[in-house]
Amino acid sequence: MNTLAINQLSTLRWDMQDDALAYANRGFSGIGIYRPKLEDFGLDRTVELLAESSLSATSLSWAGGFTGSDGRRFDEAVDDAMVAIREAANLRAGTLIVLAGGRNNHIRNHVRRTLLEALRRVSCVAEEFGVTLSLEPIHPGCGYEWSFINDLESCLEIIDAVGSPNLGVTLDTYHVGMDDDIVRWLPDVIPHLRLVQLGDGHHCPLGEMNRCLLGEGNVPIATLLQTLRMHNYRGPIEVEVIGEDVETLQYDCILDHAKGFLDRVLPDATRATLS
Repeated sequence: MNTLAINQLSTLRWDMQDDALAYANRGFSGIGIYRPKLEDFGLDRTVELLAESSLSATSLSWAGGFTGSDGRRFDEAVDDAMVAIREAANLRAGTLIVLAGGRNNHIRNHVRRTLLEALRRVSCVAEEFGVTLSLEPIHPGCGYEWSFINDLESCLEIIDAVGSPNLGVTLDTYHVGMDDDIVRWLPDVIPHLRLVQLGDGHHCPLGEMNRCLLGEGNVPIATLLQTLRMHNYRGPIEVEVIGEDVETLQYDCILDHAKGFLDRVLPDATRATLS
């Protein structure tokens, strides 16, 4: 059955220990690790905490930015990805999420070549460490500086060009779920799918990322989950809720709502998690 998890961005102001306790107490068996929190708490302490809490690291966020859009040089971004791979290996993380980087005033062919070169280098090291990488498409309305890979078709083209068995896809429903073609694309994506992140929104992303509580927006999450199960997706599912629409809510309320939503749409999975 799918491992159900919460991504730490959902409880950004809490520390690692608070996150682990709250997630485990609600019956979640996974946690999506955010690297700044990992750095604050320490890798060794985090490994011990996950074991004590019976939580698995479903993902580590993130590596990438290879195009220089975040101010780093190409080699700096690649070196940082190598560090992240070692962190992911120690955490036994299900996947290391990779963001391509923005266009950064370059032509598309240039940034594509840059990304391919980076992924080929990084994938070789990931294979040695037994770490799975997953490229995440980001909606241009809220993440043009993070990634020039904005849709599933572009993501699959890059994966095919790299040709590494360790490279797959992270599908975040907030970024791609309002695409009318999403259900049509899912059967092609599922063989490469390493992680599903659940996010909802009242409208297509525009400006700052602004997610709402699951099931209260316009992303057809229940339909997408049904399609994934129909095509036998058994990988991890993370909840990621962050943005202006939820910033006034207590984190406990957000987690309780997420648990209730998953109980309704994935009752078999939540029972398996708690058994």
